Amino acid sequence: MDLDRAQIEKISKALADETRLVIFEAISKNGEMNCGEIVSMRGVTPATVSHHLKILSEAGLVQCRREGQFVYSRSAPEVVEAYTRALEKMARKRRESRKR
Repeated sequence: MDLDRAQIEKISKALADETRLVIFEAISKNGEMNCGEIVSMRGVTPATVSHHLKILSEAGLVQCRREGQFVYSRSAPEVVEAYTRALEKMARKRRESRKR
């Protein structure tokens, strides 16, 4: 999976917010979490958590599934790996251009 510049920017913006970063970290650590678990962990409203999960989902960092009245979110490690590779590629290009 290769990411284009727009996708890289979307992921960067999603992770730039401290609350989203904490939520993403918790989901990644726990494997899967529902909205209620995130609300109790972070002390924010369900609407705020939903907003942050929407942004993380649109960036491709989490995948959500509905089970009854609950929505469960889990991280998408393949997107994180692609993002990491893209950043490494950017850094490599910068280093190479400085050597010239």
